[in-house]
Amino acid sequence: MDKDKTSEFLTKEQIIAATQETLRRFGVGKTSVTDVAKLLGVSHGTIYRHYKSKKELLEGVTAQWLEDEIIAPLTAIAKDQSYNSEGTRHLKVYIEVLIARKRHYAESDAELFEMYARVTQESADIIAKHVKHLVRHLSEIIQQENHFQFNNPDVVATAILQATARFHHPAHAYEWQSPTIDAELAQVWLLIEKGLLHLEQERE
Repeated sequence: MDKDKTSEFLTKEQIIAATQETLRRFGVGKTSVTDVAKLLGVSHGTIYRHYKSKKELLEGVTAQWLEDEIIAPLTAIAKDQSYNSEGTRHLKVYIEVLIARKRHYAESDAELFEMYARVTQESADIIAKHVKHLVRHLSEIIQQENHFQFNNPDVVATAILQATARFHHPAHAYEWQSPTIDAELAQVWLLIEKGLLHLEQERE
């Protein structure tokens, strides 16, 4: 009776939280839907009412993780207008925070980061949505900068994201421990900054 009542009122948020806990305990490879169900005190069939497969469950967890741990803090950075008179400083801070968040979770929450890395390799929709969020943020920042008047800020935003991908894309996580990684990022950013200024001068 209690189990039926629990099943009836079980939410996706509860399932996601339980899945995250289970992933941290067993890792993405060994975590099963049954493990999640046991933690919640329900049958695995109850989980399947919300998610049709383990793949779909992991996609849901990854999408929520990206929203909570990456997009939410970056949204605050994107909306902060205190950088508007500081050239490319706002863009740089945004990229630095993006990189810092990814590095932090790669080191301190390895199981969930592994889940994110694995799921985004297999789910084009999730990574496309994530990239779209990042491009929109960068485009908004570019449009806030009074001295930048690009005709298509989305194109510029996409180029910035692609140019810095090595420093925040999970496929390159193995490189982030390199002692020269920060110096290499500084060089890439210098080129981006000079490129932005050159494009603006050409437009004028």
